[in-house]
Amino acid sequence: MSKVMRKIIEIDEELCNGCGECVPSCAEGALEIVNGKAKMIAEKYCDGLGACLGDCPTGALQIIEREADDFDEEAVEELLANQKKPKLEVVEPALGCGCAGSHMETFAPSTPCQTANKPVGGIAATPGSALSHWPIQIRLVPPSAPFLKNADLLVAADCTAASYAGFHQDLLADKVMMMGCPKFDDAESYVQKFVEVLQTADLKSLTIAIMEVPCCGSMRGIVKEALKRSGITLKTEEVVISTRGEVIKRGPLGL
Repeated sequence: MSKVMRKIIEIDEELCNGCGECVPSCAEGALEIVNGKAKMIAEKYCDGLGACLGDCPTGALQIIEREADDFDEEAVEELLANQKKPKLEVVEPALGCGCAGSHMETFAPSTPCQTANKPVGGIAATPGSALSHWPIQIRLVPPSAPFLKNADLLVAADCTAASYAGFHQDLLADKVMMMGCPKFDDAESYVQKFVEVLQTADLKSLTIAIMEVPCCGSMRGIVKEALKRSGITLKTEEVVISTRGEVIKRGPLGL
């Protein structure tokens, strides 16, 4: 297909929170959500008119003019026909709030009365969750999230919550959390996200919780680099969990 100079949609992945609001707004079906980010399926499906712009809550979409594959109406018709075909998979019910993973919520702590009226036995008797907000994934939490303001931040590697039995009571209580995997996600995007958080949120402290395995240790380097780039100085702590779920190291994060 020949390239032409024309208007086309550009997606800023740093601003995109994967909410999916833009997808149904594109009449040509040119957009989809891949790994938590909006992606253009192919240039030939985008007409460049920008119908999707107004539904993006973060301003991640814009119209630019550049050399791109020419818009192909026949290809769009074929794409839309294929999208309407039933797929052999379990279809999740549509959520009125968009993507549940990025819908922001803040949870009020239980009152003394609510705590006193919890059942004495069974599953309900186990210690409650210390989670105070949603979302928690590093890639989904916007730096401007209100729960980050003046907060004590816990940056936790994914496996720590499953490995350490005292995670909620010992590490998460009275903190807000951003969680992710430094092995499977992009380290540079993490650094940039934390730089923005540090420069925006005026944090009181920052704690990292990681596993003892080598790949998890890169979270330490990510946070250190973000602190360096941001120029922010604050109280830090590092907690290292063994693969058997024990705290094997706890102290200041050496910078």
